[in-house]
Parts: sequence; structure tokens; C-alpha cells
Amino acid sequence: MGEEETATITIDGQKLLKHNPANPAPLGLVATGMTLILLSFSYAGFYELSSVILAMVLAFGGTIDLIVGAMEYKNGNTFATLAFGAFGSFWYSFAILLILPKLNLASAPNSASLAAYLFLWGVWTAGMFVATLRISRGFQILFSTLTLLFFVLGLGALTGNSTINIIGGYVGIFVGLLAFYLGMAEVINEIYGNRVLPT
Repeated sequence: MGEEETATITIDGQKLLKHNPANPAPLGLVATGMTLILLSFSYAGFYELSSVILAMVLAFGGTIDLIVGAMEYKNGNTFATLAFGAFGSFWYSFAILLILPKLNLASAPNSASLAAYLFLWGVWTAGMFVATLRISRGFQILFSTLTLLFFVLGLGALTGNSTINIIGGYVGIFVGLLAFYLGMAEVINEIYGNRVLPT
């Protein structure tokens, strides 16, 4: 997902600095993957939503994805800028949805508004999936299953059906593991200088 570029600073025709920026995409993928796995465990019924998940959502998923989006902007990668920037904002908005009602600053979302929120993210992710058709098979699977995840969770929110939410939890675990795998594969492939793990 990340594209490296080389920048050389020249003064009076003399090359002074060669800059090879790191690929920030693996950091964003791992942050998204680990956060999504932790959250999806709660949807799947392994434990209740708690401060552990909120801390991960804010500190790792949200903050890191926003930073990676800014780094990808500097690298000239429009797709990754949009993907990580938007998902970083998604994680923050998700945390805010949970925190505001606890602070009595806003009412908790009803089923219709929560479903609309999730469905809208699903529509956006579907659009991003179309862009992945020019990237790689790994990202095609990631964004197609992420689209499915948003729609399943949206349906669960709309119907209040706990079984649908549990299914969404397991879909989320798969998507999180895939994002984590893609991030680690990019790092390992770069370190070893060849395609050790398929992406």
C-alpha cells in the first residue's frame, strides 16, 4: 500500500542528501488489525466492551492510523492517505460514540442511527475496494471483507439480532488478522528483499 520515493536535495548542482522514506503502511495495517481483533472479540461474545478496547481504539487504531495517513500524504500515496486517514477518524468516532453518553453529553445512538453510521462506512469501503482492483489481491480481500463487516454490523444494529453481531465479530476477527498479516508481510518482504510472504 505504501510507496517509497527518493528525494535528493541539491545545491549548486551538488547532491547533498538522499532521502529514502520508510513505508508507513505496515504500521497502519498492524494498528488497524490488532485494534479490530480486540474489538471483534467483544462482538463475538468473548468478553464485554471495556476500557481495554477503548484505550486500544484511541491510542493505537485511531492515533496511529491518522499519523500513517499523514506520512502517506508526504509520500504522495493518495489511496493510503485516504484509507488510513479515514480509518483513523473512524476509530476516534467509534470511541466518541461510546464515551459521550457515559459523560451525559449526548444520548446513546438508537438502532437506526447506528445502522446508518455503519452502512455509510460500508458504502465508502466498497468504493475503496474498487480502487484495490489496481493494487493487490491481499488488499482486494481486505477491503471486500471489511465492506462485508460494516454491512453485517449495520444489519445487527438495525435488527438488534445478537446472532448477526456474533457473526460480525467473527468476520471482524478474520479482517483484523488479514490486516495484521499484510502489515507483517510487507515488513518481512522488505527486510528479506524478496517476496517471502504473498500479499
